[in-house]
Amino acid sequence: MKATGIVRRVDDLGRIVIPKEIRRTLRIREGDPLEIYTEKDGGVIFRKYSPMGDLQEFAVQMCESISSATGHIAAVADRDSIIALHGAPKRELMDKPNSAELDKLMEQRCNYLFKPGQAPLRAAEGTDKYHLGAASPILSQGDLMGCVLLLLGENDDPLKESDQMLAKTAAGFLGKQMES
Repeated sequence: MKATGIVRRVDDLGRIVIPKEIRRTLRIREGDPLEIYTEKDGGVIFRKYSPMGDLQEFAVQMCESISSATGHIAAVADRDSIIALHGAPKRELMDKPNSAELDKLMEQRCNYLFKPGQAPLRAAEGTDKYHLGAASPILSQGDLMGCVLLLLGENDDPLKESDQMLAKTAAGFLGKQMES
């Protein structure tokens, strides 16, 4: 574990302020849930909690089905990174932070379909090899949980509206699964 050199005191209500530098580095936003663990040696671990993590295995199977049906790369992202993927090497996209463009798109809670002539939007930080072909937000009880993505490589043909509808349907289904 890397030491940061930052010391914080617990206040009279038991609260600790997580320094801004750490929140920015770990992409912790106001209202984000955190899991708290203790270690045998007395250490405390804070980790971002992803409700989508509970559906990760299911999301992987859904990506396999969508990729097989469309012939394109299918992915599911939570609010921080891609958590499920099929049709591309995992090392290139899995667990990579979402791009700023994808974050902005998710915050708008709009469906997206790439059209020729538009500037491509990257799916993940650190990779320009793949861009968004279609994206649909995953909403559960009105809260943004993530996004279903269909990705295009550099030479892939644009997607059809039917592909976007498939992503939208999958996002709706995942949102309903999170409610139950």
